[in-house]
Amino acid sequence: MTSTAVPTPTAAGRKVLIPLALAQFICSFAGSSMNVMINDMSRDLDTSVQGIQVAITVFLLVMAALMIPGGKLTDRWGRKRCLMAGLAVYGVGALLSAAAPGLGVLILGNSVLEGVGTALLIPPVYILTTLLFTGTAARARAFGTIMALGGVGAAAGPLLGGLLTTAIDWRANFGFQVVVIVLILLFTRKLEDPLPADPTRAFDTVGAVLSAAGLILLVTGILAADNNTWLMIALLLAGAAVLAGFFRWIRRVERAGREPLLAPALFHNRTSNLGLITQNAQWLVLMGVSFTVGAYLQVVRGYSAIATGGVFTSATLGLLATSLAAERLAKRRSQRTLILTGFAVTTVGIVVLLLLVRAVDDIWAFTPGLLLIGLGIGLMLTPSVNIVQSAFPDSRQGEISGLSRSVSNLGSSLGTAIAGTILVSELTRNSYAAAMAALGLCGVIGLCAAMFLPRDGAATARGQAPRSR
Repeated sequence: MTSTAVPTPTAAGRKVLIPLALAQFICSFAGSSMNVMINDMSRDLDTSVQGIQVAITVFLLVMAALMIPGGKLTDRWGRKRCLMAGLAVYGVGALLSAAAPGLGVLILGNSVLEGVGTALLIPPVYILTTLLFTGTAARARAFGTIMALGGVGAAAGPLLGGLLTTAIDWRANFGFQVVVIVLILLFTRKLEDPLPADPTRAFDTVGAVLSAAGLILLVTGILAADNNTWLMIALLLAGAAVLAGFFRWIRRVERAGREPLLAPALFHNRTSNLGLITQNAQWLVLMGVSFTVGAYLQVVRGYSAIATGGVFTSATLGLLATSLAAERLAKRRSQRTLILTGFAVTTVGIVVLLLLVRAVDDIWAFTPGLLLIGLGIGLMLTPSVNIVQSAFPDSRQGEISGLSRSVSNLGSSLGTAIAGTILVSELTRNSYAAAMAALGLCGVIGLCAAMFLPRDGAATARGQAPRSR
């Protein structure tokens, strides 16, 4: 893909942001809305809490495993074509999930087809945003809107899912997704790709298989922790070995003068690497907390889907308040400051969840902690994405968008896998505390990574690539 100057969009061009933001919203919604339907789905599909956890985790994992190849295909097929194909596959998956007679069909529709569709449609969302919106304020506003809708989808998923489950049935959750997908397809009919597709662009099939296999083995290893410790260790080691082989492969391909799935140079940018770590930690904490609180309230406390979803309203409001203020905050504070503050507030929120829930036996004891987590996550989402996307030129946007979204979705799947593995072993107040403590530790790791981000951040904020180190 050649670098081409793309002007700041007109008012008509800004309308493109509506379907792009809705696409991020529905994919994030799908990842969290099932957390409040655990009892209803497990009862209707004759499965267990662990079965539903597997379905949620596999959906997030398929997204993470295929996001890098999906980003690369945007160069070959074009951004609009990938977006439309992803929406179509996602829609079929949602329809199949709505009619699922058992867990197997649910996993095929929700976990596999919706996961594949998301991996195809999300990279174009971020590439188009980067290409169409230039300058600090415009790009911050665009990413702020998309990340706000994505965060709201993840945070409000339990609330909307609870409403649909209580008022109609858990299957209505997937029907809602189909309706939104149809709306997005209608909005994107007149979308124009700012850069031409290049059908001759090489695609690294071996690299795609190695990267996907490595990520799948790692997350599967975590899921196996409560069943067989030796199997867990074997899977984790195998995953690490396959990923090491992937990095050796892409270096070998590049030295041979061919185009690898990911350019090794993408990992030489220190600022981008730190931004990717913060993205992973943010989504790990958000999705981990969503699953932990949702499962605990339903299975241990016995609350309904609507009551459980209602508790997450505070997280949704907090996330909306800070993410929609992204443009204004970007003008006043550095991206490093926003990310640091976000992790600090989020970690405090986890501590509050632990302390209040143990001291007060009431469902609303969850509200203050979830509000703080929503505020903290909302502060971080936009600057983390902007740091990573803006660190590379247009010619690298397909690769870095796929890598960025893969890292974020890997965080989501790890959050659900880690928290779920701790919880489902024995759902009690102590296992809830252990899961939240593990998520708090991940928040601290993200905070430490953010401390090493550049203090200025002006280079990335202006869309210039910082010096690789």
